[in-house]
Amino acid sequence: MKSKFLFSAVLFLLFSSAIHAQWRVGISGGGDYNWYSINTQYQADYHYDGAWGWTAAVFGQYDFLPWVGLRAELEASERNYRFYRTATFASNDYITRNTYLQLPVLTQFRFGGQKVRGFVNVGIYAGCWLDGKYWGTMTNPIDGKSIDIINQKYNFQKEKDQRADFGLAGGVGIEYQPVEHWLVHIEGRCYYSFISTVKQYMLIKDYRYNTTMAIQAGVAYIF
Repeated sequence: MKSKFLFSAVLFLLFSSAIHAQWRVGISGGGDYNWYSINTQYQADYHYDGAWGWTAAVFGQYDFLPWVGLRAELEASERNYRFYRTATFASNDYITRNTYLQLPVLTQFRFGGQKVRGFVNVGIYAGCWLDGKYWGTMTNPIDGKSIDIINQKYNFQKEKDQRADFGLAGGVGIEYQPVEHWLVHIEGRCYYSFISTVKQYMLIKDYRYNTTMAIQAGVAYIF
């Protein structure tokens, strides 16, 4: 008797999922603010501040039920930070603009009415640090004079730079469906990295972790 009940329940869930299942594809973009979690240790004159950047993505989502779906994105974004020194002999003050390509995989939970709904995204992401550029001023070590740097390429060091990235991703937002097959949304999202951008190649443990907050809007087509 119990086995028949469980079998019937599974069939009902599968049938319900098949009725409500639907695909959606779309694009999103916006701005993000990134900062380092870092311990400067004995380097008292070293300072790291957050900096703004951009984010853009294409995504696909499969909704199993009206209130839950699985979402995958291909996203390009910046993980920027500002570095400056307060020592009298150094006038370094620049922003490093770091471009990442990443793949968030998220479970989305929705709630609300037919046209306006709130949602929560929770999941993980994996990514790669593609390139970096400097903007600002650096001190010439020879004469101590300040040098302007604009769009100067960052040269990766294999023994130092960790280009792989992985962490948690989550967000909250609102979506609005004005017509049958189209919807728009706005979302606030957070990325929390588990991997330091610096490898431990020296005795000093120079761990640096990115945390990124993003505000993004998008549009999607529902099949």
